[in-house]
Amino acid sequence: MYNFDTIIDRRGTSCFKYDARKEVFGRDDILPMWVADMDFQSPPCVREAAMKLSQHGVFGYTFRSLESVDYFIDWVDKRYNWKITREQITSSPGIVAALPIAIRALTSPSDVILIQTPVYPPFHTIVKENGRTLVCSNLIKDERGWSVNWEDFEERLKQGAKMFILCNSHNPIGKVWKRDELKKMGELCCKYNTIIFSDEIHSDLALFDNQHTVMASVSEEVAKNTITAMAPSKTFNIAGMLNSLIIAESKDLFNKFNKELTSLHLDLGNIFAHITMEAAYKDGGPWLEELKIYLEKNVEFAMEFVKREIPGLTFMKPEGSFLLWLNFSQTGMSHKEIKELLVNKAKVGLNDGLTFGEQGEFHFRMNIGTPLSVVKEGLERISKSL
Repeated sequence: MYNFDTIIDRRGTSCFKYDARKEVFGRDDILPMWVADMDFQSPPCVREAAMKLSQHGVFGYTFRSLESVDYFIDWVDKRYNWKITREQITSSPGIVAALPIAIRALTSPSDVILIQTPVYPPFHTIVKENGRTLVCSNLIKDERGWSVNWEDFEERLKQGAKMFILCNSHNPIGKVWKRDELKKMGELCCKYNTIIFSDEIHSDLALFDNQHTVMASVSEEVAKNTITAMAPSKTFNIAGMLNSLIIAESKDLFNKFNKELTSLHLDLGNIFAHITMEAAYKDGGPWLEELKIYLEKNVEFAMEFVKREIPGLTFMKPEGSFLLWLNFSQTGMSHKEIKELLVNKAKVGLNDGLTFGEQGEFHFRMNIGTPLSVVKEGLERISKSL
């Protein structure tokens, strides 16, 4: 019903992914497969809502409607069996903006904040930029997949971490955390009085029959110790709308977050963000189901192509989202040499793995949330350059 094969020319739209290529890579003939937004048009219901508002022509101060919040509540109830109320929900202009708000509201300067690496680069930078002490617990990879180094994770908490930033599902490795893993992490955080900030922006994009579990749903104790951040941005490709939902069952955590949010005057939000969010959660479900099938086909194509055509390149099959964590360690090249080859010979723009932490050496992140023909071209460019 929906066509994800159409190439949409995004150049000249102030699109960071395309129009910042020269600034980021030093050349503008790069095939951009880096920034984590998709190259697909948003669902028709979202575009129609934006068009209707545009035609109305008045774009004054706004607020999120109760109806839109109710559609979100219904969305997470049906998909994740997570029951929340209006009173537990506030907002933020994006999850990246919500993270420093939470850090400022719930921790003090020099407090220790724990992350699991390799992980989304802003987790690293936001902690440091806000004067907190960053501590990393490296994830473990073996032939079965990725897992937590439980001994190290608990030791970091024991050393006094005031907040743990969870990436659920995990970017860049595509790990969809299982309930028992989340429960163990959550219980350890409660044991050591470590607040959990759970970034669940990729939650709706679990693939291959994997089931997303909301951290705050694993137990009442964990729920009261968790701030959950969700958004329609990755799911419906509306990241530019800068909109997210922040959920906290604890009134103390909720009030502290909201106080910081309003003190920065970031609570009103964008009128298009509110309108498109409502449309997405109300009517975007069928589009999302077809999108996930398409993404699964892109993943399977990439796996077969790499195995057949690119010796020395490997990656683990992602359980969710549209990102591949490519491992070039078997090519015999240094990280610097791989980066030079990708940019100047293959002319493919990927995210540098070292920005995700020290475990990112020899790794680059590829965005396959794009038409299959683009995925094919990107992989062919890499194959011919090696």
